[in-house]
Amino acid sequence: MDVSSLPFITLLLLERVQLSWFPGWVPEAQLAVALRANPNVEWYMRHRCPELNEWLDNLMIKEGEGQPPSLGEIRQAEIDIMKSINDLIVYVMSPEVYDSQPFLKWNPDELTSLVDFSDRRVVDIGSGTGKIALIVAAKAKVVYAVEPVDNLRLYLKEKAVELGLKNIFVLDGLITDIPFEDEFADVSIGGYVFGDDPEEELQEMLRITKPGGMVILCPGNDDQNNERHDFLVNNGFEWSTFEEPGVRLVRKYWKKIHLRSQL
Repeated sequence: MDVSSLPFITLLLLERVQLSWFPGWVPEAQLAVALRANPNVEWYMRHRCPELNEWLDNLMIKEGEGQPPSLGEIRQAEIDIMKSINDLIVYVMSPEVYDSQPFLKWNPDELTSLVDFSDRRVVDIGSGTGKIALIVAAKAKVVYAVEPVDNLRLYLKEKAVELGLKNIFVLDGLITDIPFEDEFADVSIGGYVFGDDPEEELQEMLRITKPGGMVILCPGNDDQNNERHDFLVNNGFEWSTFEEPGVRLVRKYWKKIHLRSQL
C-alpha cells in the first residue's frame, strides 16, 4: 500500500497488540519527530498500549536533542514510520490488499502433501487473511484460526462465510499464548508468525499438539541456513523448500509428535 498520502493519524486505527510490536521494529528517531508533531497519536499509543510508556519515555528523551525539524522533515518522518509498518496499516485498513499479494499464491500441495488433514482438528496460529486456514478447511474436520488482530479476524470470518465454509472458527490468541488445553490439536500450523521467541513459541505449539499429531511451520525462512533453521533442525524438524511465486524460495518445516517426553 502506498502510505505517502495517508495522514499520520492513521496510526489511531492500530490495535493494542500491533502497537506492542513497535519497539525494535520502527525507526526510533523518526517516531520521536512524528510524535512531537502529533501529540494525539502519542496520547493514543500511551493509553491504548500502556506497556509502551517506559519505552516511549526513553525514546522521547534520547531523540529530543537538536534543532526543531522543518515541516518537510516532520512529514518525511511520518512517511518513514508508516512505510516501516505498512503491513500493520494494511491489516486494519484493507486486508484484501495483503490477501492479493503474489507471494500468497503458493501451491496448496506444499501444505496438504505433508499430512492427511481428513477428519483432523487443526489449529492455525497467526492466521492473518486465512491462506492456510482456508486451504486446510476443505479437508479438515474443524479449523481453529488464531489471530490477534481483530480486523483480520473479521475479514477471515466474512471470507469463510462467502466460501460456505462452516468448519472454521476464528478466535483471539498469540503463538506464545494459544487458547487451548494440552493435546488439543491433531495438527498445529504456524506461518510467518514463528521466530521472534522460538523456544517459547515452539513449546506452546508442542503443548497443544496431540501425540501422533504434527507441528508444521512456514516461517518465511529464506532458503539458507540461519539461526531459525538451525533451531528447528536441532529440535527434530524435517524441512524442504517451496516457491513463493515471484519472490523467492522459502523453507517449510514439520515434526511428528511421538511421545510427550519430547516436550
